[in-house]
Amino acid sequence: MLRSRHTGPDKAREPLHSDSAEPPWTRNDALVTGGACAMNLLSYVFFNAPDGQHEVSVAGFFLVALAAMPLLARRSHPVAALAAVLALDVTAALTVPLPAHFGAVLVVALYSVARACPGRVTTAAAVATVSLTLLSQSHGRIPPWQEAVASPLTTLIVVGTAMAVNRWQREVAANRRLLADRAVADERRRIARELHDIVAHHITTMQLMAGGARANLAEPEVVRDALVTLESSGRLALREMRQLLDVLRAGDEPEAAPSLPQPGVDDLDRLVAESRLAGLPTEFSVRGPQRPLPPTVGLTVFRIAQEALTNTRKYAGAARASVQLTYHQERITVEVRDDGGGAPPQEEASAVGSGGYGLIGMRERVALHGGTLTVGPQADGGFAVVADLPLTTDEAAVQHEEAHR
Repeated sequence: MLRSRHTGPDKAREPLHSDSAEPPWTRNDALVTGGACAMNLLSYVFFNAPDGQHEVSVAGFFLVALAAMPLLARRSHPVAALAAVLALDVTAALTVPLPAHFGAVLVVALYSVARACPGRVTTAAAVATVSLTLLSQSHGRIPPWQEAVASPLTTLIVVGTAMAVNRWQREVAANRRLLADRAVADERRRIARELHDIVAHHITTMQLMAGGARANLAEPEVVRDALVTLESSGRLALREMRQLLDVLRAGDEPEAAPSLPQPGVDDLDRLVAESRLAGLPTEFSVRGPQRPLPPTVGLTVFRIAQEALTNTRKYAGAARASVQLTYHQERITVEVRDDGGGAPPQEEASAVGSGGYGLIGMRERVALHGGTLTVGPQADGGFAVVADLPLTTDEAAVQHEEAHR
């Protein structure tokens, strides 16, 4: 099933799962903090201090470990975390003999500031880091040229790396938006071509009915039936032509081969059968009295079910799926659900990819009819796609006429 959290158009919505109070840091923050702390402790234990002494004390061990704790807040408060790390590092350097080096904790704190803050803040943080590091580790004396060069060079490398990562992420985000926009444009052109076929069918029917009425003017009943069909087709063609003009885009390339008749709700049985043959056990059920649907609504129902079942086969593994079509008085609902192959809800949701554009196509089609689309994991495992499409008064009237004809 589609594993996407993006909501897209306003008409499409997803269920939101509210969590309890979130911890102030993530598991990754704790892992980074622990790793940086371990590296600093190893440096304190195995490297000599500037005066050649190699004394490992409980106070020194505690201060070195304590200096890593502010990293837990590096994502939410990067500048404050760096300031706390610098303060604790200076305290440790002035209290116990420490090796003269640019510690891993300080690297992580400065990197976090450079990733999250603008250039001026990053520059000020870099200058403060170099200055305080040199002053604390040299104890007010002029440091050797190796130490005087090492700290600024390390700071430059850390800040440069963070800026390069920021630039790379901006490019990735821009490419992702470009691909999403292109997917939207391609889907809208596809919808426009499909609607074009439906509108052309209605206009052809109107032409044939008008010709039949003219040829049978002496038979009032035949003429009446032809005019009723002509009126119904004209009403639907007008509505669908408006929809077509909303999504049609200039520059659409013509298709080399003529398109096939567009599917509808009557083809759902075939779609479910194909899904079973492809290895996905699928059930199909219909609720409410069945009645003819406008061709564009039927096409949207079919495409949503088709895309949802395709993604179930791709992502849900050894799952079972169900397709349910519900006829209401003024709307129709299509639901495609899977059981996730027995995976717990959180595992099912974590296997989701954020990339795919099938959901974009679903939302475009549902938004075209002013409906709502709900997608997301189910409480008992699996995934669900539910589309609710309203029927206008004109469409309901046409259905009523066709049902009692």
